Amino acid sequence: MVPTWTLSLLLLTGLVTKGLSIPLADKEAWNYVEVREGAHMFWWLYYADSQSAGYTELPLVMWLQGGPGGSGSGFGNFEEIGPLNRDLEPRKQSWVQAASVLFVDNPVGTGFSYTDGPDGFATDVATVASDMLVLLKHFFSEKTDFQSIPFYIFSESYGGKMAAAISLELSNAIAQGTVKCNFAGVALGDSWISPLDSVMTWGPYLYTTSLLDDNGLAAVGSAAEMVKQAVEQQQFLKATELWSMTETVVEQYTNGVNFYNILTQDPDEKVRSSVGEDFIALQARRHIRPLHSQSLSQLMNGPIRKKLGIIPQNVTWGGQAEDVFSHMAGDFMRPVVDVVNQLLIAGVNVTVYNGQLDLIVDTIGQELWVKQLKWGGLPGFNKLTWRPLDDPIAPGVTGAFYKTYKNFAFYWILRAGHMIPSDQGPMALQMMKMITQQA
Repeated sequence: MVPTWTLSLLLLTGLVTKGLSIPLADKEAWNYVEVREGAHMFWWLYYADSQSAGYTELPLVMWLQGGPGGSGSGFGNFEEIGPLNRDLEPRKQSWVQAASVLFVDNPVGTGFSYTDGPDGFATDVATVASDMLVLLKHFFSEKTDFQSIPFYIFSESYGGKMAAAISLELSNAIAQGTVKCNFAGVALGDSWISPLDSVMTWGPYLYTTSLLDDNGLAAVGSAAEMVKQAVEQQQFLKATELWSMTETVVEQYTNGVNFYNILTQDPDEKVRSSVGEDFIALQARRHIRPLHSQSLSQLMNGPIRKKLGIIPQNVTWGGQAEDVFSHMAGDFMRPVVDVVNQLLIAGVNVTVYNGQLDLIVDTIGQELWVKQLKWGGLPGFNKLTWRPLDDPIAPGVTGAFYKTYKNFAFYWILRAGHMIPSDQGPMALQMMKMITQQA
């Protein structure tokens, strides 16, 4: 018998041509949902492919990418946790071996999702959440065998901000009986929950890692203070522009540090601001285009598009990504700490996980907003001492620390940047298993 993902690989490379655009029965499924008039959201499901358990015995994980404008069906799938990597080779640490994985290209306009016109784009996380609720209601109505399976939302970067809002909407919908699913928790990875706490700690983090001197620390701190003033004045579009300017100051004083992993620097991928460049265009170059590399774009718009067989002719994977970011710019710097508070108070299982080497959402900033939570269990959580986890491929070497108390957990992932599954795949997989109560 041909292994599942070997067959999938054959399909993708054209070695098997019959039924190219037909999902493998009980192995894959994909489709579009029109979440609003003229707003079409794409989803792609991989059924769990475990040697020891059927998919109905394993959880369902939905993965949400960042940006906003980053594609889960592309980057999350082929660069992080899907069954095949960008070269269409089987991934050893694919999450599909321990869970069914649902990739959704959101907000609308991301990846293969698309809008029929400019009015179809979301402009805030409230719209993002209501759109996702429409999709999830449709998904669980169509895939009734998943209604009783524990369902988790995992996220990365801005995806975490969206995941928090979506989780609250979903919890309310389940309580009202409008969506049937077994929602078991949300995991917020390197998430843009409190943007200001991230920006305000960039300087101290870079200084303590020898990437800024005293002059640089002062310059970054001064730029960050301007962001703070705009946020405090509720001028969020201005705050987004000032955030962009602060990143430029960081680049100038660190010789182009990588915001996603401070220990990696590719001279060919340094992003320098141009005189007079619009901040939206600059941030798209910094944070959207890296999720749409040329090789990944060729894969998605070539063999993957052919395999899926349902992508409209006028839709290009990633073609509306920068428009997604632009329309969300006014909401970008708004915090959602209050949403996380509501989730915890409502008893929803919430996990925060962060990479040690991430700058854009540094761990220091994450810990600051966590300490501001109004959740009654916080004092008990704070009293705990974190516990070490061995690196799964290097026994005796610490790969992470974690704390868990009642319905809240925090994982500190060592030697990882912003994209934890890419940097530390085995550790990320083990963490996922622990969160979904498989370890």
